[in-house]
Amino acid sequence: MVDTFLLPTEEELDTLPRVADKIPWRVYTVAFVELCERFSYYGTQILFQNFVQRKLLTPTGRAPNPGGDTDNNPGALGQGQQIATGLGTFFSFWCYALPLLGAWLADTYLGRYNTIMVSIACAILGHVILTISAVPSVLENTNGALVAFVVAIIIFGLGTGGFKPNISPLIAEQIGGEELRIATNKRGERVIVDPAQTSARIYNWFYLFINIGALAGQLSMSYAALYVGYYLAFLLPTVMFLLCPLVLIVCKKHYRLTPPQGSVLGPAIKLLCYATRGRWSLNPIRTIHNLRSATFWEEVKPSHMAPGRRPKWMTFDDAWVDEVRRGFKACTVFLWYPLYWITYNQINNNLTSQADTMRHAGVPPEIVSNLDPLTLIVLIPVCDLLVYPALRRAGVKLTPIKKITLGFWTGSAAMVYACVLQHYIYTHNECGRYPSEGRADGSECAPASVSIWAQTGIYVLIAISEILASITSLEYAFTKAPRNMRSMVQAFALFMTALANAIGEALIAWSTDPLLVWNYAATAVIAFVAGCLFWRAHRHLDSEEDALNQLPTGHVRVRRVGAVAAPVPASAPAPYARLSRTRSISNLSEASAGSEDEMLPSR
Repeated sequence: MVDTFLLPTEEELDTLPRVADKIPWRVYTVAFVELCERFSYYGTQILFQNFVQRKLLTPTGRAPNPGGDTDNNPGALGQGQQIATGLGTFFSFWCYALPLLGAWLADTYLGRYNTIMVSIACAILGHVILTISAVPSVLENTNGALVAFVVAIIIFGLGTGGFKPNISPLIAEQIGGEELRIATNKRGERVIVDPAQTSARIYNWFYLFINIGALAGQLSMSYAALYVGYYLAFLLPTVMFLLCPLVLIVCKKHYRLTPPQGSVLGPAIKLLCYATRGRWSLNPIRTIHNLRSATFWEEVKPSHMAPGRRPKWMTFDDAWVDEVRRGFKACTVFLWYPLYWITYNQINNNLTSQADTMRHAGVPPEIVSNLDPLTLIVLIPVCDLLVYPALRRAGVKLTPIKKITLGFWTGSAAMVYACVLQHYIYTHNECGRYPSEGRADGSECAPASVSIWAQTGIYVLIAISEILASITSLEYAFTKAPRNMRSMVQAFALFMTALANAIGEALIAWSTDPLLVWNYAATAVIAFVAGCLFWRAHRHLDSEEDALNQLPTGHVRVRRVGAVAAPVPASAPAPYARLSRTRSISNLSEASAGSEDEMLPSR
């Protein structure tokens, strides 16, 4: 592709096809690190439900009769489904709440690379303690093994919390320019190289690597626990995880690394609070109208205030206000995600317990959950290379807001499927509506007259919903965040998973027989209604997509220890940026916009 360094006109934006930029090889090394981390995470997490729920029947926790119809489930601690689901939900909540801390450390003090390395060390320690908790001599003391398990997942979660919000921005930062530009492809056709398309492609393939790791980890560790025992199933992911620091150290000199720029979270929060002054009312409808006013952000731009009226903390330019506005709009999008994630989170606990009550002679009950990453591995390249280009050629703009809405509805459909299947299990089981409780003599109930492969539809639908909603959230967090807050906005998106797990804890009373039908039905209704309301609330963002993605880079000076922040001119120019010949974005950045094709000098 020949780059002509021209910026598209309004007519070209509407008529020329859009393509992704070339992806450098170093992107794939970061993706491989994520693959190893997800192998270790999912390879262990998938075992937690049965490890905690079911009784220890052999010294290592393996199933006594893996190929039979009964006694074919591994187990260790014997705490029951509710406690197992509660601990599993807590682990997921912990892992996705801590990214806020990990992002703050990266953006403020350590930088993304160093935060990732520290987090890896912490996660390795958690893996080691987890492996110790599954050693046969430790499993003999159930209480001691349970304590070791809880300590392990807490330390493990600390590492995951520092790793997750920083690896996603790190991979996208390995590409070059962030402006729309005209280029000529090998066939001599003029196209628009779209950074948003590049980010979308990177995150599609990034998610592919995630699911290769998840599939390999879940599949191999399920069999390891079933036939050998939990000590091996927890040890192998630990060994795999040790590849992460090795790859990062070897490739460090090739990475584009963004240094920490000090905490800009404080100025962003102060700006939001300052903008809300005088907009509150006892009438909630008037308050909402005031907060959604077109002048909400314009009135707090430095160029709109006399120098004497500006607060001392207002050490940024108008362009940064526009970036913050865009970032907060992204966060309002993410606020809906907990109502989506409650459908996905059923994979981690209740659907595994559902599989226990179905026919699965010779295979671990967790095996069918691997259809989720397997489906993603197949469909992600299909969507990226065939479906999405075909839709663009047909003139169909599948924008992020549309994708997310469809993701909600597809997740809801998966829960409808699970609800119907659970009802079938209750009506085709010798223990009726209590298949997980066992017989009166303490022995296991015979499985329902349906194979675990009947769950296939659930996992395929959830995988499709992930392509539409989960991948899009990674892309949206990167492209919409202020440049100096990318880890923090990514962490906020991840925190929505933590909130979903908090909701799951509130619904824990439904995670047992005979209420599981109501559990799946409720999550289906919640996700469907949320999708409808989400579309109604955010569909207007589709028309602003190009303008939001092409905002100039803003500048903010933050105080460091022993230093005094110098003021930034209200309309400080973005270095090396050229304003586009695109459609006007004056409503987003009026004070920052320049004349047609104006080249702004570097500072």
